[in-house]
Amino acid sequence: MPNLLAQRTVDDLARAIDAGEDLTVLDTRPPESFDAWHVPGAVNVPYHPLDGLGAGFTWDDVDAVVGDRPVAVMCAIGLASTALGFELSKRGYEDVSVVKGGMADWSKRYEVVEVETEGDLFLAQIQRRSKGCLGYVVGDRDAREALVVDPSRQYREFELAAADAGLVVTGVLDTHVHADHLSGGRELAERLSVPYYLSADAAERDVKFDYEPVADGETLSVGNVDVEVRPAPGHTTELVNLLIDGDYLLSADALFVESVGRTELEFGEEGAEAGAAMLYETIHERYADLSDDVVVLPGHVSVDAEGRFAVGRPGELVAATLGDLREDLELFSLDREAFVERVADAAGEKPPNYRTVIDVNRGVFELEPDEGGDLELGPNNCAV
Repeated sequence: MPNLLAQRTVDDLARAIDAGEDLTVLDTRPPESFDAWHVPGAVNVPYHPLDGLGAGFTWDDVDAVVGDRPVAVMCAIGLASTALGFELSKRGYEDVSVVKGGMADWSKRYEVVEVETEGDLFLAQIQRRSKGCLGYVVGDRDAREALVVDPSRQYREFELAAADAGLVVTGVLDTHVHADHLSGGRELAERLSVPYYLSADAAERDVKFDYEPVADGETLSVGNVDVEVRPAPGHTTELVNLLIDGDYLLSADALFVESVGRTELEFGEEGAEAGAAMLYETIHERYADLSDDVVVLPGHVSVDAEGRFAVGRPGELVAATLGDLREDLELFSLDREAFVERVADAAGEKPPNYRTVIDVNRGVFELEPDEGGDLELGPNNCAV
């Protein structure tokens, strides 16, 4: 029996999915939760430890889904999945595992993708697989210094990426007040006793904590690597982009490789058009002096309900040249009026709990280290 209920970590599950292993993933959550967000290839079999199968499912249905394949069972945090695992074992299934931590742990799975660069520049994209959030480590290999950009609450992943490259984190920067995930920027900076940077315009967001303000045109030095601060309002008023050595643009939530950032999360539905007008100016006027060869490294990639990236796959670099985006991204070709109308009207479903997430990230109230994980479950939903 213990072998039938072996625990499988989300790392094990990710490797099995990526390798195309013969595995049936059963997700016990209610249909509405499953439909909004689940791991690739999972099948919804609603199950409650007391009530049993739900949503009209029968054991014949389960048999038809599973057959004689190995089974991995998961739920929100690992409770209902354990109950279903025991039930499957009692019914004669011989290769059953339970995904430890369920979707809560899946939401904390990361991939580190190093960007191919020249000289001493180190640049790594830290992908939060389930949500499509993208953060960065920017460093100088010779000086052994690094700047962490847009770390999540699992900031240790960023610190480890720097350490694996032989770098010491000397600063932390958030490009804006995030709406889709809890920032770990302040915590990381405080733990390491290094500066925490935020746009000087963040004062307009009524941020409640102290930070090192960075302004338009200011350059942060990471060893001999230049990190130029460029305001890029639209998604939020205070959002900044970072131009790394003139060659790489960390575009945050202004420009993605498949879309642009939505504008109503800060401005509200009534202000979405004003935000969209700002965003139009950002990508057409503030980017005007940037070469087509500049590599755009965005702050997110969209993740669909099936857990698939809109562009590429987890573990592959999410990037595009600015020239390719100018040519291929439809939103770039629209005139101002059409762009504003499209962006203001096409926001779609908002990130879960985004108002609370914004308030936490503004410092309106603090969470304990073990609180808040449920606030950021689900995909990022930050793109138009």
